Amino acid sequence: MRLLHTSDWHLGRSFHGVGMLDAQRAFVDQLVARVRELSVDVVLIAGDVYDRALPGVDVVNLLDDALVRLTGAGAQVVLTSGNHDSAIRLGFASRLLEKGGVHLRTRLQELDVPVILPLGGARTDQHGDDGPVLAIYGIPWLEPRLVAEQLRVDTASHFEVTRAATERIRADVAAQAEARTVHSVVLAHTFASGGISSDSERDLSIGGVGAVPLDLFDGFSYTALGHLHGRQSLSTRVRYSGSPLAYSFSEAKHQKGGWLVDVDESGVTAVEEVLWDAPRKLAVLRGTLDGLLESQEHAWAEQAYCQVTLTDAQRPAQAMDRLRARFPDTLVLGFEPEGAPAASGASYSSRLAKAEDDLAVCCGFLEHVRGREPDTAEQAALAEALENVRLQEASL
Repeated sequence: MRLLHTSDWHLGRSFHGVGMLDAQRAFVDQLVARVRELSVDVVLIAGDVYDRALPGVDVVNLLDDALVRLTGAGAQVVLTSGNHDSAIRLGFASRLLEKGGVHLRTRLQELDVPVILPLGGARTDQHGDDGPVLAIYGIPWLEPRLVAEQLRVDTASHFEVTRAATERIRADVAAQAEARTVHSVVLAHTFASGGISSDSERDLSIGGVGAVPLDLFDGFSYTALGHLHGRQSLSTRVRYSGSPLAYSFSEAKHQKGGWLVDVDESGVTAVEEVLWDAPRKLAVLRGTLDGLLESQEHAWAEQAYCQVTLTDAQRPAQAMDRLRARFPDTLVLGFEPEGAPAASGASYSSRLAKAEDDLAVCCGFLEHVRGREPDTAEQAALAEALENVRLQEASL
């Protein structure tokens, strides 16, 4: 049997204000093609199917289309909910969808209710004992404060609720194994220790807080994790597939893909990477404005989404407009001056208090927010504006 491990589709998400629905449709096209090409039996989606608890109609239609096409290509689908999903809404009509080969695991009471699939051509069902089976379990996103009581744990922590969930699953695996050979696959949307995070995982605890140790997944044939957006192996049996598309510039160097998992009567026999083509490249550029505009080294970035950090000693005028003349899809612009005059160390408020007149106040504010002093023409324009205000007030 062949499984394809994916997660974190985040359908409906935008990228720095740019809609990504077309790119997500292109991913679904690739996914369906790979299912057919590689003869995939089961597609796993380990949470964060949607990007919002209340997805738009066009987003819901995209998931509907994906599920119809995947099952039409001969694959069953097992998915669980992530922290971005509404577990109740995503789990709607789960019993009906099960009849069509789409298995939703979004409720706590379904933690130890596996999807049972026969291995080696044996015929079996949930309670049969005709041969070796693959049992696929789903652990949805567990918010400790909301599920601690239901899971009967004293401490509302990610560790305790995840431990309780995996203990339930182990008990069911043991019960199943009394009658036949069982190989277990677990989907879990969580932050496992050893994973490497990126900027687009929101509300993620870092530095060990909120993380769960890998040994909670010991004994399972394969654990398909979701939550982190970088594809990575935490062990031979515990892996993140990562998101199919980049959702932040911190993912610019990611090679997006999933994991193809082969299972037979003896267990997991192979795990191979499956790669997705990126619809647009991401460019993280740094340098002076003139350097970036003139360098041929960055010609490839003219067709990419760009994050630019300018290092000019003084912030250039109309920087974004000038950048977009060469890099039209510059989405993020930052400034980190190199070689700028050393700051006095005084706070803005203290410098403001020492301003000699209104013109000095205006010039100081402009320098503070823009990173460079106003030039002669700008000072003259400010002086004229202040004079007009003074004359207007004098005539009242």
